Amino acid sequence: MIKLIYSFVLFGTVIAVSLLVFLLQSKQSIFSQALERSQKTEQVVTPFPVSVNALTQVIKESPYVADFYANTLANAPTSADRWWNKVAAVLAPNDWYQNLASPVSRIVVIWPGERKEQVIKHIGDIMRWDEAQRVEFQVLVDTTAPVLSEGKYYPGQYVTHRNATPQDIHWLIQSSFQTEVLDRYTPEVAMAVTLEDALIIASLLEREASDFANMREVSGVIWNRLFIDMPLQLDATLQYVRGGRAYEPKWWPLVVPADKFIDSPFNTYQNKDLPPAPIANPSAEAILAALNPIVTECLYYFHTDDGGYDCSVTYEEHVSKLKALYGRGS
Repeated sequence: MIKLIYSFVLFGTVIAVSLLVFLLQSKQSIFSQALERSQKTEQVVTPFPVSVNALTQVIKESPYVADFYANTLANAPTSADRWWNKVAAVLAPNDWYQNLASPVSRIVVIWPGERKEQVIKHIGDIMRWDEAQRVEFQVLVDTTAPVLSEGKYYPGQYVTHRNATPQDIHWLIQSSFQTEVLDRYTPEVAMAVTLEDALIIASLLEREASDFANMREVSGVIWNRLFIDMPLQLDATLQYVRGGRAYEPKWWPLVVPADKFIDSPFNTYQNKDLPPAPIANPSAEAILAALNPIVTECLYYFHTDDGGYDCSVTYEEHVSKLKALYGRGS
């Protein structure tokens, strides 16, 4: 019995030490990438490739998209797919994680697809800001050029001092937005698609698609609908409207049929064209997908319960597929 207890204690100790090392590694990786960013000198930035022209309504797929994604975005240390960034995103709200190995520093995380209210709450809670500081932070971000009500709280992991001010955090986020988005958005890219439109579509993709490949598929459907002046009819925009209500318990509530009649400029069932502003804060991956849709004839799509994706050219085909899978149409 004593040997058995000893074995359990030893096993538990090994697991605990291994977990501690894992967590310390996650923080060290984020600290290292933050240091690298701060030490970077000016470098040549590769512009976003662009396959769609909003004026001519033509999509001509670029052969550079896959390489740009793989070499510039997917393999970057700041990618949301990196394990250490996933760990930080989950554990950042916890004081014990923040104080682990470095009690004077704080890691704040902005996850792709979060709305600004989410971002402000998460950062404000971690930094222990009062209401006035949270408002100051929002005003700083929203009024910095380009002036937009959403879409500029650039996703990523930011390392700062525990006493950092709203100005300090704003500077970190604005610097990333400048490097990762604005510097890549050359006049040539803007001639094909305006920055505002790209951010809006990218924000829709963050909420409607599952991964980069699927973002490009959904982007193709969105552009097809825009080209024929068809309402976008995206549930994510209804979620955005409802989530902005003070009494709503969730940031992204489930949509019910009655939501399609909500009176709002963001209701893409009732209004044609793009919403007036982004509905969330998009990653560079989503912006790349917005600028580089897959060429498709589809006008309708849905995601299956197992994470699959299906699209259709006609509404009748769309309804038929839904009935075959779920016994009902939409």
